[in-house]
Amino acid sequence: MVSNTAAPAVSAGVKKKRKLHRQLPLYAMLAAPMALVLVFQYLPMAGIIMAFQDYLPNQGFYVFGSEFVGFANFARLFADAEVWRVMRNTVIIAVLKIILGTVFPITVAVLLNEVGKLWFKRGVQTAIFLPYFISWVIMSGVLMRLFSSDSGIVTVLFRNIGITIPKYFEDASAFPSLVIFSNLWKDSGYGVVVYLAAITTIDPTLYEAAKIDGAGHFKRCVHITLPGMLPVIILLTVLNMGNVLNAGFEQVFNLYNEMVYSTGDILDTYIYRKAFGQAHDYSFATAVGLLKSVISLVFISAAYIIAQKKYDYRIF
Repeated sequence: MVSNTAAPAVSAGVKKKRKLHRQLPLYAMLAAPMALVLVFQYLPMAGIIMAFQDYLPNQGFYVFGSEFVGFANFARLFADAEVWRVMRNTVIIAVLKIILGTVFPITVAVLLNEVGKLWFKRGVQTAIFLPYFISWVIMSGVLMRLFSSDSGIVTVLFRNIGITIPKYFEDASAFPSLVIFSNLWKDSGYGVVVYLAAITTIDPTLYEAAKIDGAGHFKRCVHITLPGMLPVIILLTVLNMGNVLNAGFEQVFNLYNEMVYSTGDILDTYIYRKAFGQAHDYSFATAVGLLKSVISLVFISAAYIIAQKKYDYRIF
């Protein structure tokens, strides 16, 4: 009896060792990326301690020599009206980016999927995707050349036909629309490619059966295409919820100016100005950044829980 039960156990142990031996090169390949993540993502987290200090550079080792002030920076944060204004700007811009950045690529992907001409489909897909590879430094220069209030190509064109368009770089009320739609122009191509890839995984026989039953393009889209894309839509939505307070530092930083701070200043640019501007208020900037990270974690966790309970969807 003992020998019969021991043999399978030994066999299972040998199988595990063989499996580990086969996968050892894969673990070795992960060593360098894991080291980079550890050095550049986790070790710098020690700097979070500045949020609880009156941090002064060159005081002791790294960030551990400054005076601790507890939650004083957070008390100051919650009492600062400017922080709440910046928070409002960030939420408005980020939420509109998420909504339009989800709806528009899905719509374009569904429409392109219905196009019969392959050359036209590929041409449109390439044209939409190209701006994604352009940096915001270059894109901001293009936008300024297009919409500058003095000599912008689009501004002058509309002015010549008697139409006045907003001064996007000077009018605080118009600046958020420039941020949102320029982001849509630049980044929607990536979403279109992802959703088109999701559509290709749908079983073609479903469309053939729907055609036999007399379903038109619209019904096939509603009852086959969109449900087939749902897992990818949920995944990207859950991931985007973590970016609800990331309104796009690089974009806004390259586009905004003092005239549009009231509606265009977001948390990331505010943190940057507080830390590296004239004030060099590192502790307060760290406190704002930590609050932002905590709120983002709550949002992405809530989105994942909702997706799991309502749609039985799991990322892991």
